Parts: sequence; C-alpha cells; structure tokens
Amino acid sequence: MLYSFFRATHAWPAAPKADRGRAIAEYLAAVDDFKGRLTLRTYSTIGLRRDTDFLLWVSAPELGPIQELMETLRKTGMAPYLENTYSYLAVTRESQYVKAHTEDEVQVTMESGRSKYLFVYPFVKTREWYLLPMEERRRLMAEHIRAGHKFPAIRINTAYSFGLDDQDFVVAFEGDDPKEFVTLLMRLRETDASRYTVRDTPQHTCARKPLEAILAALG
Repeated sequence: MLYSFFRATHAWPAAPKADRGRAIAEYLAAVDDFKGRLTLRTYSTIGLRRDTDFLLWVSAPELGPIQELMETLRKTGMAPYLENTYSYLAVTRESQYVKAHTEDEVQVTMESGRSKYLFVYPFVKTREWYLLPMEERRRLMAEHIRAGHKFPAIRINTAYSFGLDDQDFVVAFEGDDPKEFVTLLMRLRETDASRYTVRDTPQHTCARKPLEAILAALG
C-alpha cells in the first residue's frame, strides 16, 4: 500500500479555468480506469497541514497496480501542477506480537472504516527494541495495545515498511473525533514501549472527502 501526499503549486490557481477543468477531468478519468484493480481512499489536508493538500491512500494485493496508477497520474495534465510532498510505501502482514493474545483482547486490522478523519505518521523504533527477547517485546506490546483498546471508536491500522521505505512502519488511525485521537496518543506515549521510539513524525491529519471535491477545492 501507498500513502501519497500532494500539494498544488502556486501556478495552479493562476491557470485558466478551462484548463483546470480539463486537467481535473483527466485526473479523475485516470483514477477511474483503475477501479477493480486497487482500492483508493482520498482525503483532504487543506488547512490541516501547510505542506500538503490531499492524500491518496492506495492499496492492492500487489505493488504493480499501485505503481502503474502513479505513473498514469504523472502523465495527466494536472501533474505539472502537483508536488508529491510525502510518500510512504508499506505492506500488511500478520503481527508477530499480537498472536500470543486472544482475538478479543487484540485486534490489529487493515480493514478500512468510514471515519471522518485519518491520522497518519511514519514510525521508527530503536535498534535496542529489536535486540530485546521476543517475550519481552510481546509483553510491552500487549500493554501498548491494551491502552489503544480503551478507545474502541478509533481503528488502528499498522503497515510494515522494513526495507521498502525509510520508516519501519506506517501507522494510520481512523476516527471521527480528533480530540479522542489526541487523548489516545497521549496514553500511548505513557506506555513502556514508547521508550523505544526513534521517530513518529511528520504527523498528518486528513479529512475524508471524494477526490472530485478535493481537486475542486484546490483553487
């Protein structure tokens, strides 16, 4: 899967209205051609972070269709007006930590919800973490996960990036209330497992919106 963030350049609002309309139509048509080959979720970040305007969250059983989509979008008339400011590549796999617990206690899933907001960040752990005995890591993660389950309205999605990108994981939280997410993250920072964090920034707050509405709001 790929989390790809874009920002419109200053040239976009200055372009003729007719040209912008054609570029948007071409971009939407290019995305539509990939229906059935991948899953695309779109989010606006306008006003939520100064260096991005929207997010394409793309997932597929294989990497090929994702790369083809991005190649196709680069050939559209809108591409010269967009900067790809952040990009996080990852895959889903079974957690090596949660399988020691019951399904009722621990549920880490990549199923998509219908929440208003998505909170995304890359995550890197210390090398010391990976040198801990597996049982100790499982104990620490069990505490960490139990803390997260006190907020059932928020879905936690974890994807793995080892060797694929510059982070270890990409973490994405889905929820309807930003205040609840803030409280959850504050609680997670208090767990022992958080001692082994190298980096969990930049943080991206994203509002779920149809792609057509997002592009129309760019100016």
